Amino acid sequence: MKSFLKSLKDSQKPIQAKLQSLTSINAQPLTSTNAQPLTSTSVQPFSCENIPGIPQNGNEYSKLLGHSLYFFEAQRSGVLPANNRVPWRHNSALTDGHDVGLDLTGGYYDAGDYLKFTLPLSWSLSIVSWGALEWFDGYQLSGQTGYLYDMVKWGTDWLLKAHPKPNVLYVEVGIDTVDHDYWGPDTGMPYPRPSLCIDASRHGTDVAAEAAAALASASLLFRTKFNQPDYANLLLQHAVDLFNFAETKPHQVYTVAVPQAKEAYESSRYDDKLVFAALWLFQATNQIGYLDRAIHYFNEFSQDEWTSAINWDDHSGSNYILLAMLTEKVGRDCSPWKEEAEKYLDGMVSQKHKECHHTHGGLLWLKGDSDSASLNVALNISFALLVYARHATTSHKTRSYTNFALSQIDYLLGKNPLNKVYVVGAHHSSPKNPHHAGASGGTDIGNISHPPVSKYVLYGAVVGGPDKKDKYNDDREDYARSEVTLDYNAPFQSLMAYQVMHANYPPPYLAY
Repeated sequence: MKSFLKSLKDSQKPIQAKLQSLTSINAQPLTSTNAQPLTSTSVQPFSCENIPGIPQNGNEYSKLLGHSLYFFEAQRSGVLPANNRVPWRHNSALTDGHDVGLDLTGGYYDAGDYLKFTLPLSWSLSIVSWGALEWFDGYQLSGQTGYLYDMVKWGTDWLLKAHPKPNVLYVEVGIDTVDHDYWGPDTGMPYPRPSLCIDASRHGTDVAAEAAAALASASLLFRTKFNQPDYANLLLQHAVDLFNFAETKPHQVYTVAVPQAKEAYESSRYDDKLVFAALWLFQATNQIGYLDRAIHYFNEFSQDEWTSAINWDDHSGSNYILLAMLTEKVGRDCSPWKEEAEKYLDGMVSQKHKECHHTHGGLLWLKGDSDSASLNVALNISFALLVYARHATTSHKTRSYTNFALSQIDYLLGKNPLNKVYVVGAHHSSPKNPHHAGASGGTDIGNISHPPVSKYVLYGAVVGGPDKKDKYNDDREDYARSEVTLDYNAPFQSLMAYQVMHANYPPPYLAY
């Protein structure tokens, strides 16, 4: 065991050296010399903290974009940088990985607790990177490119640490049976915090492919938008290794090997992640073989006629869109892929899918998926609609997809039966009590409703959302409604970048 741990530790030293040589850009936020501030007649909706780097005037969507990046900073684990903007977040979990002879400090806490998971983190990084590649100008116009760089790199740096060998990937740090018996600040989090991995004998097809997609998409972002070829190459090499690992048979979901993760993130399938990863590797490498692999896996596992939500557990909808776009890009017959993509999206917009309807207030609702994360369902579909809209086969569909996506964004930002804004800190109607131990200021696991209003404002956090009757109870204990997570904010952040670029009216909440 000691020799095994020593070999793991030694194999990680080159990674650490490379990471240390690629951190100089973090010192100051990047700005574009061509970026011009967006003008707006919007007014400050209510008094909020003057956080460094958050736009205070002009386009209101820029402020929302900046607040989302602030939320990710509030989720940071490890040793915080000198420019930390979250006063109640401290250096924390500084011994993560020591139980296996590694440094697994850093990364992001997944939600309102102190657990770290590779699967949802990787999905979140993929969506943020994808959105930034689509709508990078939104970050530039808002002066947020440096914060975007820091946000993505904080996650990818940790994924590199979590992948110390080609066939080893750490998928969870901390354990729910210990962590969920604690409610309080990060200075008192409970131990032990075990480090759990998949490897050659304990395989996890889904999470290995998911991490490959995250690193491949991020490598494209760092190469094309941040001019960081060395770091991009490092990410891409790990992505290739992880995809090769994911392709190793027998295929299985990672919770077979790591049953401790079932309670929080039990994956239901792996085939969609193989397709998703192959598509991102194709984009990052321009090697057509990856596109062929994606199509092979799509056909092998019969992913057509899928009607589930797009989220960390199911990527089928996003795969339809990527396959349609990428086959069109390389000059192949894209018509069957566009047919699949539009069948999926039309069902969401027009309620043609049997499990899909819209609430009285207009929120997209998918039976089962929306029960505990209604806004995440709507925002992920909105992201997909806006990415695909310009590729639609008719101008009518382009308008339909765009308009429906904007209606979901408007719902989130106040155009709903409660006139409620579901982004913390954006408006006086925003939730005051997200399910988040650190922000709450409470210390009693037996009474997490105290204090009655959270001590700290978790700016930018998107909560789970209302029920199917458009009702919302601002209650920390109702975690199905008030939970905040990395993957809830990932599509929101990308959509705000889109709005900075394209919106021709301010958020609905400015009227209240």
